[in-house]
Amino acid sequence: MDRQEIMLQSKIGSKATYHRCLKQLNSWDYIHYLPSHNPYKGSKIRMLIFDTSSKQVLNKHETSTEQALVPNTNITKQKENINKTKLPKNEFEVFVFFKSKKWPSIEASKFYNHYQAIGWKIGGKIKIEDWQASASNWMLKAKELETKNAVFHKKDNLRTSKQKNYGQPL
Repeated sequence: MDRQEIMLQSKIGSKATYHRCLKQLNSWDYIHYLPSHNPYKGSKIRMLIFDTSSKQVLNKHETSTEQALVPNTNITKQKENINKTKLPKNEFEVFVFFKSKKWPSIEASKFYNHYQAIGWKIGGKIKIEDWQASASNWMLKAKELETKNAVFHKKDNLRTSKQKNYGQPL
Protein backbone atom coordinates (compact mmCIF):
# COMPACT_ATOMS: atom_id res chain seq x y z
CA MET A 1 0.00 0.00 0.00
CA ASP A 2 1.24 3.51 -0.66
CA ARG A 3 0.94 6.59 1.52
CA GLN A 4 -1.96 8.17 -0.37
CA GLU A 5 -4.05 5.02 -0.12
CA ILE A 6 -3.36 4.66 3.60
CA MET A 7 -4.14 8.33 4.20
CA LEU A 8 -7.42 7.98 2.30
CA GLN A 9 -8.45 4.82 4.19
CA SER A 10 -7.55 6.28 7.58
CA LYS A 11 -9.08 9.69 6.75
CA ILE A 12 -5.83 11.59 7.36
CA GLY A 13 -5.53 14.75 5.28
CA SER A 14 -2.03 15.92 6.15
CA LYS A 15 1.36 14.31 5.51
CA ALA A 16 2.59 15.71 8.81
CA THR A 17 -0.26 13.97 10.68
CA TYR A 18 0.45 10.75 8.78
CA HIS A 19 4.14 10.80 9.76
CA ARG A 20 3.31 11.75 13.34
CA CYS A 21 0.90 8.80 13.62
CA LEU A 22 3.51 6.42 12.19
CA LYS A 23 6.10 7.64 14.68
CA GLN A 24 3.64 7.26 17.57
CA LEU A 25 2.68 3.73 16.49
CA ASN A 26 6.38 2.93 16.30
CA SER A 27 7.05 4.35 19.78
CA TRP A 28 4.12 2.28 21.17
CA ASP A 29 5.59 -0.87 19.49
CA TYR A 30 2.53 -1.59 17.36
CA ILE A 31 4.66 -1.33 14.23
CA HIS A 32 8.36 -1.07 13.37
CA TYR A 33 8.73 1.98 11.13
CA LEU A 34 11.94 2.26 9.09
CA PRO A 35 11.91 5.55 7.12
CA SER A 36 14.05 5.58 3.97
CA HIS A 37 14.68 9.39 3.65
CA ASN A 38 15.00 8.79 -0.10
CA PRO A 39 12.22 10.07 -2.41
CA TYR A 40 12.77 7.18 -4.84
CA LYS A 41 12.71 4.47 -2.21
CA GLY A 42 9.74 3.72 0.00
CA SER A 43 9.85 3.42 3.77
CA LYS A 44 9.45 0.00 5.34
CA ILE A 45 6.91 -0.89 7.98
CA ARG A 46 6.93 -4.15 9.90
CA MET A 47 3.78 -5.10 11.70
CA LEU A 48 2.71 -7.92 14.00
CA ILE A 49 0.17 -10.33 12.53
CA PHE A 50 -3.08 -9.98 14.42
CA ASP A 51 -4.81 -13.35 14.16
CA THR A 52 -7.92 -14.82 15.75
CA SER A 53 -6.32 -18.17 16.55
CA SER A 54 -6.22 -19.50 20.08
CA LYS A 55 -2.43 -19.75 20.26
CA GLN A 56 -0.21 -16.76 20.96
CA VAL A 57 2.23 -15.56 18.29
CA LEU A 58 5.33 -13.80 19.55
CA ASN A 59 7.66 -11.57 17.49
CA LYS A 60 6.40 -12.76 14.13
CA HIS A 61 6.73 -9.94 11.62
CA GLU A 62 5.51 -9.81 8.06
CA THR A 63 7.17 -7.58 5.51
CA SER A 64 6.39 -6.84 1.93
CA THR A 65 8.98 -7.44 -0.77
CA GLU A 66 7.35 -4.92 -3.12
CA GLN A 67 8.91 -1.52 -3.67
CA ALA A 68 6.66 1.35 -2.63
CA LEU A 69 6.41 3.90 -5.42
CA VAL A 70 6.81 7.50 -4.37
CA PRO A 71 5.59 10.35 -6.60
CA ASN A 72 8.38 12.59 -7.88
CA THR A 73 6.62 15.93 -7.53
CA ASN A 74 9.36 17.70 -5.57
CA ILE A 75 12.45 16.42 -7.38
CA THR A 76 13.38 19.86 -8.71
CA LYS A 77 13.12 21.40 -5.24
CA GLN A 78 16.23 23.40 -4.42
CA LYS A 79 18.44 21.84 -1.79
CA GLU A 80 19.35 24.01 1.18
CA ASN A 81 22.95 25.12 1.29
CA ILE A 82 24.38 23.48 4.39
CA ASN A 83 27.70 25.34 4.13
CA LYS A 84 26.13 28.73 4.95
CA THR A 85 25.97 29.70 8.58
CA LYS A 86 22.52 31.00 9.33
CA LEU A 87 23.43 33.22 12.28
CA PRO A 88 26.74 34.64 13.45
CA LYS A 89 28.37 32.69 16.26
CA ASN A 90 29.35 35.84 18.13
CA GLU A 91 29.84 39.58 17.74
CA PHE A 92 33.45 39.13 16.65
CA GLU A 93 32.31 37.31 13.49
CA VAL A 94 30.17 40.34 12.60
CA PHE A 95 33.14 42.68 13.24
CA VAL A 96 35.31 40.62 10.89
CA PHE A 97 32.63 40.72 8.16
CA PHE A 98 32.17 44.50 8.46
CA LYS A 99 35.94 45.03 8.50
CA SER A 100 36.29 42.97 5.30
CA LYS A 101 33.79 45.35 3.67
CA LYS A 102 35.76 48.35 5.05
CA TRP A 103 33.02 49.51 7.42
CA PRO A 104 33.58 50.89 10.94
CA SER A 105 33.21 48.61 13.93
CA ILE A 106 30.50 50.89 15.39
CA GLU A 107 28.21 49.92 12.47
CA ALA A 108 28.97 46.24 13.11
CA SER A 109 28.07 46.72 16.74
CA LYS A 110 24.83 48.52 15.80
CA PHE A 111 23.90 45.71 13.40
CA TYR A 112 24.68 42.92 15.88
CA ASN A 113 22.89 44.60 18.80
CA HIS A 114 19.82 45.41 16.71
CA TYR A 115 19.29 41.89 15.40
CA GLN A 116 20.28 40.27 18.69
CA ALA A 117 17.58 42.34 20.42
CA ILE A 118 14.84 41.30 17.98
CA GLY A 119 15.81 37.62 17.90
CA TRP A 120 17.39 37.61 14.42
CA LYS A 121 14.02 38.06 12.74
CA ILE A 122 12.85 40.35 9.96
CA GLY A 123 9.65 42.19 10.79
CA GLY A 124 9.38 40.23 14.01
CA LYS A 125 8.18 37.11 12.17
CA ILE A 126 10.59 35.77 9.55
CA LYS A 127 13.85 34.22 10.74
CA ILE A 128 16.97 35.49 9.01
CA GLU A 129 18.34 32.84 6.65
CA ASP A 130 21.61 34.56 5.73
CA TRP A 131 22.93 37.13 8.18
CA GLN A 132 25.67 38.27 5.77
CA ALA A 133 23.07 39.31 3.21
CA SER A 134 21.22 41.19 5.96
CA ALA A 135 24.46 42.90 6.94
CA SER A 136 25.06 43.93 3.32
CA ASN A 137 21.53 45.38 3.16
CA TRP A 138 22.25 47.19 6.46
CA MET A 139 25.30 48.79 4.86
CA LEU A 140 23.35 49.87 1.77
CA LYS A 141 20.58 51.40 3.85
CA ALA A 142 23.12 53.17 6.06
CA LYS A 143 24.59 54.81 2.94
CA GLU A 144 21.10 55.86 1.77
CA LEU A 145 20.24 57.35 5.16
CA GLU A 146 23.54 59.19 5.25
CA THR A 147 22.91 60.83 1.87
CA LYS A 148 19.27 61.65 2.71
CA ASN A 149 20.23 63.28 6.00
CA ALA A 150 22.94 65.32 4.31
CA VAL A 151 20.49 66.63 1.68
CA PHE A 152 17.68 67.15 4.18
CA HIS A 153 19.66 69.48 6.45
CA LYS A 154 20.62 71.78 3.59
CA LYS A 155 17.08 72.28 2.23
CA ASP A 156 14.29 74.37 3.73
CA ASN A 157 11.22 72.45 2.64
CA LEU A 158 8.65 74.42 4.66
CA ARG A 159 9.32 77.90 3.23
CA THR A 160 7.74 79.72 6.12
CA SER A 161 8.42 83.21 7.33
CA LYS A 162 9.33 84.09 10.90
CA GLN A 163 6.60 86.72 11.19
CA LYS A 164 3.16 85.16 11.48
CA ASN A 165 -0.25 86.79 11.75
CA TYR A 166 -2.43 84.43 13.77
CA GLY A 167 -5.44 86.74 13.41
CA GLN A 168 -5.63 86.14 9.66
CA PRO A 169 -8.02 83.30 8.64
CA LEU A 170 -6.67 80.36 6.71
